[in-house]
Amino acid sequence: MASAAEQMAANFNMGSFGKAKELHKRIWFTLGALIVYRLGTFLPIPGIDVGVLQEIFRQNAGGLLGVFDMFAGGAVQRMAIFALNIMPYISASIIMQLVGALVPSIDQLRKEGGEQGRRKINEYTRYLTVVIAAFQAYGIAVGLTHMTGPGGAAAVLNPGAGFIISTVITLVGATMFLMWLGEQITSRGIGNGISLLIFAGIVAGLPQGIGQALELGRTGAIPIFGIIILFVGALLILAFIVFMERGHRKVLVQYPKRQVGMKMTTGESSHMPLKINASGVMGPIFASSILALPMTLSGFTTADSPEWMQWIAQNFHHGKPVYMAIYGLLIIFFCFFYTSIIFNPTETADNLKKNGGFVPGIRPGKNTADYFDFVLTRLTVIGAAYIVMVCLLPELLIGEFGLPFYFGGTSLLIVVSVGMDTVAQIHSHMIAHQYEGLIKKSRLRGTK
Repeated sequence: MASAAEQMAANFNMGSFGKAKELHKRIWFTLGALIVYRLGTFLPIPGIDVGVLQEIFRQNAGGLLGVFDMFAGGAVQRMAIFALNIMPYISASIIMQLVGALVPSIDQLRKEGGEQGRRKINEYTRYLTVVIAAFQAYGIAVGLTHMTGPGGAAAVLNPGAGFIISTVITLVGATMFLMWLGEQITSRGIGNGISLLIFAGIVAGLPQGIGQALELGRTGAIPIFGIIILFVGALLILAFIVFMERGHRKVLVQYPKRQVGMKMTTGESSHMPLKINASGVMGPIFASSILALPMTLSGFTTADSPEWMQWIAQNFHHGKPVYMAIYGLLIIFFCFFYTSIIFNPTETADNLKKNGGFVPGIRPGKNTADYFDFVLTRLTVIGAAYIVMVCLLPELLIGEFGLPFYFGGTSLLIVVSVGMDTVAQIHSHMIAHQYEGLIKKSRLRGTK
């Protein structure tokens, strides 16, 4: 028999959606926050020549700048105040997770500190975000002062210490504002605010990416039939991503009978879901960031450059066998690495043992931890193979036909994952609203 929550989800309709006033407020707040974010991507940093900068960007769009610009929704090529986007905060969060796995005091604070411990870790993350953003902003400011366009025109109108200081303050302040805006979306809106900001940046660039693909068809670089196959293939890949992201292994967990007062409760059973792709999009993001460095370096290679630089320039491009092989290996490595950080089999087995739960046929403690590790390893092998396939297939098209980054596996994974999470939260709010309605009706009947 279906549970009450499943029945309510099945009865979800526009009529019940129209009655959920609190959900309306959250959706409007989220949309308003995203509009503010998009407006900030069009406000350039004071003191730069936007035309010269866009010319420089077009020459180096295939490397690190192109990857950053995809996540920033075009803010990098316009050198807007949100050029750093939320990436320093994500880097700080990842570093804090690594530190928590290596430093016992931070790990203990996360496990046993409760709400106060989480606030302390969030405080450390914010401080680290400021440091990372300041370093990156300083690097951007200094780099801008040395940039010149094809005709020798300077990208900065008045280079000097004043420009560097103002640029650092502007970029760091904008990053901290986005961090605050993401937290507000999480608490007062719908979905994860940080993820939605990245999602909005990628989706905002999709029309431009589609336009570039259609332009390739108009000029004859790609046959019309190839364009049709491209868009049909993209839809099939999206459907495949949805199918795999929803896939998980249910591990049966049994709880013994318990004495509650004078009554003996019957044993209960539940399932612990283990996702096939537990690492999410972190594997492709880390791999793309690492490989973007040699790709950017290849853009500065000339005929007089050393032989090793020329080899990098020839092989580290989208669609090249060396690039794709290293990209696939890095994705596999980071999938296993990040999964080991977010899921600790020993800790999970200990928590299960403390609560009296056990996996049928497996002894509690070390044997249960080994079983979780065995199951998770097999799932991660499947998940990593799926991520590699999704990411490398578009790489062939990008390398062969020069398609934009928006057709890459990383961007598709982020769009699908964030979209699914947001829809799930909307459904959970709808179910909560229907529960509240049932409770109010039962109270009214009780007063009669």
